[in-house]
Amino acid sequence: MTATYAAVDLGAASGRVIVGQLQPDRVRLTEVHRFRNEPLDLPDGLHWDIAALYREVLAGLGAAAEHAPASVGIDSWAVDYGLLDESGALLGLPFHYRDRRTAGTAAGADDFYSLAGIAPLPFNTINQLRADDPERLAAARTMLMIPDLLTFWLTGVRGSERTNASTTQLYDATARTWSDEIIAAAKLPRGIFAELHDPGHRIGPVRPAVTAATGLNSTVVAVGSHDTASAVAAVPATGDDFAYISCGTWSLVGVELAGPVLTEAARAAMFTNEAGLDGTIRFLRNVMGLWLLQQCQESWPGADLAELLAAAADQKAFVSLVNPDDPRFLPPGDMPGRIDAYCRETGQPVPGSPAAYVRCILESLALAHRAAVRTAEALSGRPVRQIHVVGGGARNRLLCQLTADAADLPVSAGPVEATALGNILAQARADGGPDDLAAMRALVAGSEPVRMYEPDPTAAARWDTAAARIGLV
Repeated sequence: MTATYAAVDLGAASGRVIVGQLQPDRVRLTEVHRFRNEPLDLPDGLHWDIAALYREVLAGLGAAAEHAPASVGIDSWAVDYGLLDESGALLGLPFHYRDRRTAGTAAGADDFYSLAGIAPLPFNTINQLRADDPERLAAARTMLMIPDLLTFWLTGVRGSERTNASTTQLYDATARTWSDEIIAAAKLPRGIFAELHDPGHRIGPVRPAVTAATGLNSTVVAVGSHDTASAVAAVPATGDDFAYISCGTWSLVGVELAGPVLTEAARAAMFTNEAGLDGTIRFLRNVMGLWLLQQCQESWPGADLAELLAAAADQKAFVSLVNPDDPRFLPPGDMPGRIDAYCRETGQPVPGSPAAYVRCILESLALAHRAAVRTAEALSGRPVRQIHVVGGGARNRLLCQLTADAADLPVSAGPVEATALGNILAQARADGGPDDLAAMRALVAGSEPVRMYEPDPTAAARWDTAAARIGLV
């Protein structure tokens, strides 16, 4: 028997709607719609064009309707939100997490790590809400994360999915609920935080207006609505001695645990505890990821990525290195210029060509991946014997090989479509499909090929020296 489901997968730069057909030993994916996600730089700051995204979601669901999916699930990035008034009207466009209004608000004695277990980063939801317009907050009756907001528009049902709620720094990682203590200390209105539900919860049918617009007549089911939660659920691992890197605009690097790690050492290392499927914890560190390369490409119109990567592979190793998590690299803009400034400040040569910038970025990311994996292992006590790279970064063969060499561990790259697979399999479970994470991962392993990268056994000392240069030991 087969069953069909539709995944709406929204990334920071693009979105797509993918139809998944669940077969006895695999999931067959078909992309039916892809679209750009372009933020709006308005006088009051950087925003998501949420109305345009919703139109594209409807267009994608119209294409998916031809496959008669049993249900639909939505995932996206974390931390950003919309505010609704009593009638359900949206109170202004959601801000983009790269907006500068929260710069400098990350650290402090009130970061609540012992409760929330979330690294104190400037773009966390708690900081965004503190920086929000007081009049808008006073008028708000509900705060919904981006996937929950789109779900509300599709179904008319307000609610908060747990994996995305856990990223807000307003959620108790141990009690697995909104933290009244943190909300009160942050002076935020408790009533705006909607009822929580888990992946697999059947939210409700799409509204008649959605059916009229798309031809879709399906139920919306909660999935791991934080895209990393869905991606990690689709890591094709057996056992628990693995680290994952969900690699795209960001690299989310960590291990899967049964419970949170809320120590001061974990806080100091900027590790975060986010909810996963089946009560698991994604103990991870946010690494800036391929954002640096994507922003460089904006400065090189017409440059072909495959040609850049081939040329970067021939560049001399370890000429210039940066710490990808330096705050200067967070905003959009002239990335080559910021890399130049970093190199000058640290006494390194400035990359002299696009290929040299690419080599610098990928070696630096490999070092950041290595540091995060080793720190996750040390802080959690979970041994790591293999790294699984999933997401778009799994296509980047040079980055995967550099990561294997830097970490001195084998790297399994793929599936590229891990987020969509995790989204679809969470829906399938709600429909009587695979019983648990192990069964989901076995289906993933049979669905898409993976590529193995073995570390260079002669390179360890050179990577140690390179890591010391930028403090990523």
